Parts: sequence; structure tokens; C-alpha cells
Amino acid sequence: MHQQRMRRPRVVLYSHDTLGFGHLRRNMLLAQAIRQCGHAPEVLLIAGMREAGAFDMPDGVDCLTLPAYAKAADGSYHARDLGIGVDALCDMRAATIRAAVKNFRPDLMIVDNVPRGAQYELAPTLRALKRSGRTRVVLGLRDIIDRPSVMRQQWLRQRNFEALQDHYDDIWVYGDPDFFPTADEYGLGAELSARVTYTGYLDQRARLSPDAQGADPLQVTGGDARPFVLCQVGGGRDGVALCTAFAGAPMPAGHQGILITGTQMSAADRGRIAALAQGRSDLTVVDFIAEPVGLAARAAALVSMCGYNTACEMMSFGLPALVVPRVRPRTEQLIRAQRMQDRGIARMIHPDALSPAAIGDWLQGAVARQAAPARVDLGGLSRVTDMAAQMLAPRTRLRRLA
Repeated sequence: MHQQRMRRPRVVLYSHDTLGFGHLRRNMLLAQAIRQCGHAPEVLLIAGMREAGAFDMPDGVDCLTLPAYAKAADGSYHARDLGIGVDALCDMRAATIRAAVKNFRPDLMIVDNVPRGAQYELAPTLRALKRSGRTRVVLGLRDIIDRPSVMRQQWLRQRNFEALQDHYDDIWVYGDPDFFPTADEYGLGAELSARVTYTGYLDQRARLSPDAQGADPLQVTGGDARPFVLCQVGGGRDGVALCTAFAGAPMPAGHQGILITGTQMSAADRGRIAALAQGRSDLTVVDFIAEPVGLAARAAALVSMCGYNTACEMMSFGLPALVVPRVRPRTEQLIRAQRMQDRGIARMIHPDALSPAAIGDWLQGAVARQAAPARVDLGGLSRVTDMAAQMLAPRTRLRRLA
């Protein structure tokens, strides 16, 4: 005898995670949104770094962690921790991804930012999904990738446009075309542009939870209840200059500073920054907080680089914000920072002009300003929930169990 049972829809979210936590944290938030659609799908995150295990996953979400790449200053990749060549690491990751997707059999797969995966590691999986014809495949893009000329040259070289034509049903841009018209700026053309949906930015207030680790600043500061300004640099690998400047900056009167260096910063650099904070009663330095958005929500002002997730925090909470964008190897953050400054969302300092005095001067005025919501579309999460529900509705299947 055989029983028939309704199988829940299944979703895979892939991120390559070569620099910082941005891709992983975006996919975790998307997983939370997708779980809220009426079908309560099972979600598998495929993440490219071991730090994924330090984050609390939403109910119904599990995570496959791949051995990590590291990205050099010139944009090239190497194994972050294992003593193997990059080709061997790519083969290992590609085989792991292929096996996971084959056995999980997702109804929907959402790939973050890199159409063929880091080092083309998704190519075998994409070919298999095309042959099976049962999985809808979506590319999720942040608002800005790089300068248009650089992006197009890179994507042509990597055959990303070809991959989009052959393997992707939809393209979701997690942004607002009034802020940055991604499809137009990057010349996607009529056929690919027809697959594009601008979801709006991802409202970071959805991350807030009473149980979120690090959400209570008193836990971080050892009970110091003074208002605080926050500096965060994501994973921290390229945040040394900003952290050093913040650690040397004067805090506004009556305020303290909280500095999150990130675990991907070298131990030596973290030690030097911690030494700058020694003897200061108005500065707390920590390496890692799994959910720093709880701090951002309560901060009097925010100092950071200008990655996508941090920019969304500034837009979501209306914080007085100072951004020091990364300018190499991509100009993504510089472009975003300039547009945010033009719209009054944040003040920008170029890394070449960064100093403790520049940060201190800005902080003095920032803490006296009122928060003001950014005039951008922040409806991305609700639209992702709705689109996922529509895509998964006809794909419910019956499974035969012995």
C-alpha cells in the first residue's frame, strides 16, 4: 500500500559570500519573507562561509555551508582557509551544490547576484535544473553592481548575459528604479528587461526581534545607558581604516561609541584597534554581533561603509548616517554613497579624506538631528513574499511514501 502526502514547496537561496556578510544576511532576510507566504515552504540556504553557522535561522530554514573563498584586492579568488588551489575548491563547492540541489529538489531557486556562481560553480546545477524543467530559477540583484561600463565588460567576459538568457526565468532587483534604474543603467536589453521586477529595497525593520542577539545595547556596553553612536563594517576585511579612524574620533558630549570590527578582519588589526580604545570610557569594541540591526535601530547616528544592507538600514530607520564607501575593486559603494548623499539620506566622506577629526566633527552635529525617513520604496520584502507565493502555488506536488 502507498500513502499520498502533500509535499511542502521547497526553495533554495544561494549566495557565494566571498567578502563580508552582505549576501548571506540578505538571503536570510529573504528566507524569512518567503517562509511567510501561505505555502510555508521549506527553505535551504547555500552559504559560502562558515560564519553562516553563527546566525539564528528562521523556523523552517536550514543552511548548507561551503568551504570559503577569499577575495583579494584585485578581485581574484583563493581558498580562505584550506591549503588547496582555487580550482580544487571550486570543484568541491560545485559538486556539493549540485548534490544538495539534486536531493532537495527545489520548486524555486533564487541565486544572489552572480548568475553562474563564484568561479562558475553553479554551471553544473543550472544545466541540470534546465534539463529537469521543474524548478523556477530567479536571479536576485542588489541595486548597484559597478560602473555600467565595467559591469558590462565583466558580464560579457563571464557569459552572464548568456546564462540569464538560458537559465533564468525572472530577475528580481532589490531596489527602486527612481533611485537607480538597474536594467537601464546596465543595458540589459528588451528581452532581459522584460524579466525584471523591481521589488523595492528590503526594509530592515523586519529583522527586529526581542530575541535578536545583540539587540540590547546594554548587553554590549556592560550596562552603560548613555546614548550611543554606532560604527560597523560588515565582515571587516577591508574596514581597518574606518575602524581605526572611528576608534580615534572624539565622541559627542554625553554619548558613547560602539564599534563592531567584524570577524574577517585580521587578529592583528583587531588587536591594534582594541588598543586604541583602551583607557577610553566612551568606546566599546566588539568583534561580532549576529544581529546588529537591533543596535542600528537605537543608535543616535551610524558610521559605516556603504554596502547594500547597511544602506537599507539607513533608509529603513532614517538614521543620521555617515558613509565611507569602498572604492576598490568595485565602485558599487561609491555610486550608492553619492546617490544617497544627493538625496539627503547620508553624508559621504571619500576614503582619501577619512580621519578621526572628520568623523568627530560630523558626529557632533549628527546627534542633534532628528531621524527622517528616506523617500524610497521599501516594499521589497512584501513583494518577494507575494511573488514567491505565486510561483510556488502551482508547484505543490504529491509524494508517494512506502
